Amino acid sequence: MKFLGVLLLGMLLGALAYREFGDVRAPASSQDCASACPSSGAATNAHPMPPPAPAATPSDSRPAAAAAPIQDIPSVEPRTAATPPAQLLIPVQGKTAADLSDTFADARSQGRSHDAIDIMAQAGTPVVAVADGHIEKLFDSKPGGLTIYQFEASGKFAYYYAHLQRYADGLAEKQTIRRGQVIGYVGSTGNASADAPHLHFAIFVLGPERRWWEGSAINPYPLLTGK
Repeated sequence: MKFLGVLLLGMLLGALAYREFGDVRAPASSQDCASACPSSGAATNAHPMPPPAPAATPSDSRPAAAAAPIQDIPSVEPRTAATPPAQLLIPVQGKTAADLSDTFADARSQGRSHDAIDIMAQAGTPVVAVADGHIEKLFDSKPGGLTIYQFEASGKFAYYYAHLQRYADGLAEKQTIRRGQVIGYVGSTGNASADAPHLHFAIFVLGPERRWWEGSAINPYPLLTGK
């Protein structure tokens, strides 16, 4: 009897517990699962980690383009035997570039070329030095008449003035002269026509011997006109 009473008491207590708490092995309701159970693909952590930051774009490993080099200001080249000085003064007083003609390559007798320019002017018009320098030679020749050979200051160039009517007073060999100084007067001595007085002007590149009677002619026209 005692055993039967214990059994009945156990059955009674089990029934009361089931009524009060239900089966602890049963799944939660669908409503509860929506809030407490992970659904398919849902995050399982109440505080999900933020998505990983996108991978940093690797910096360009190429070196930065070098800045363009600063261009050096071109230096002034020293004058050479083929590079005359800066633009020369027109050697006949009162004449301008518009009055000049390029007669450097004109043909002359005996197959010669002119190798100079002729500047037409009235007889007696002052002739001036085209640049600083000195009088190397005063010479009277059959073709050129009264002539002046002026050496440019560096000694690389000779300026030749021909067919002069006369020299300026006091002009002498080895005399230093300045650009624009009167050194003679337009004429028609030598083989020039008396009806066409003019200055025959030439430029010669001197050799290392610096001989006034030798040199290679260059065209004076661009140096007198800037063209």
